[in-house]
Amino acid sequence: MNPQCRKKQSAHSEFSISRIALPAWVVLTLLLLVKVSPAHPLAPALLELNADESGVTSVLWKVSRLRPRGQDLQPELPADCPVISPVEESGDAQSVSLTWTIDCGASGLVGRTVSLASNGPIQIDVLLRISLPDGRLVRDVLRKGNASIEIPARQTKIQVGWGYLILGFEHILGGTDHLMFVLGLMLLVIGIRPLVKTITAFTLGHSITLSLATLGITQVPSALAEFLIAATLLALAVELATPTRDRPALIQRHPWLMACAFGLVHGLGFAGALSEVGLPQQEIPLALLSFNVGIELGQLLFVSGMALVVVIASRPLGRLPAWTRKIPAYAIGSCAAFWSLERLEDMF
Repeated sequence: MNPQCRKKQSAHSEFSISRIALPAWVVLTLLLLVKVSPAHPLAPALLELNADESGVTSVLWKVSRLRPRGQDLQPELPADCPVISPVEESGDAQSVSLTWTIDCGASGLVGRTVSLASNGPIQIDVLLRISLPDGRLVRDVLRKGNASIEIPARQTKIQVGWGYLILGFEHILGGTDHLMFVLGLMLLVIGIRPLVKTITAFTLGHSITLSLATLGITQVPSALAEFLIAATLLALAVELATPTRDRPALIQRHPWLMACAFGLVHGLGFAGALSEVGLPQQEIPLALLSFNVGIELGQLLFVSGMALVVVIASRPLGRLPAWTRKIPAYAIGSCAAFWSLERLEDMF
């Protein structure tokens, strides 16, 4: 290749990298603020109701020990469903679980209302799971502005699909490690077409393992899955910190292969989140597809937002020294290393 052409191509590559890498500071800062903000105190609670044919219903109320100061949140069950067993308490370092039994009679839970009672504004999301005698699973998220639900005789396909789509959308936007990985992929490749191919490969990878794990075909302990996700982020950071010319030829030519492989790992994490809520037995394909679509919509929103940040911030940040382009890689690597050690400890 002509030296001048090579020089121009190199300069173009550096310019493209700087346009993305420097504004990435802004996004990384926002992600880290989300991560270090009081995330654990706002961890969602779980309300689970399992009814049998006689109307006797077991209740599980699980809430994090760390929650907003002064927040006293309790489930409010139907008044005509009396408690028929003592309340039993158990828990660990992270959460407290209360279990008891109520009796709703022959008419059961259908048509009755379940809601939340609080001494102030509701600041915690509550995952609601209701198992009915006919095998149906009703699920919803109770929160401020939507603190009650009338248990339907049967959820429509639209209700099921929309509920799981929102769940997937909220999960990806709350997953700092997943978003940071997507940001790393954007920094790894140059050009719109390679980026689309790489992001698509990542999507394909996590869609495969999400489906296999959710359907019970592949089982990986959640602690191991979370550790592997942090490890993939660390490996990506190493690639970002390595000069392009020194990266393995396979990654240079086909970054989508690495994205697909690492996407398989991230799908295990998505499956773990979905398993906490469960799938409606009559609508498994629809719920699984909707959850995955929600993830992709959230991912698309993040990529679009990052593109907007590039447009707005690239010019003022472009005046900074060239060495600052490495800061996003080292920031991602530092977070990934910390999460890897933290999650490794959780495995033992």
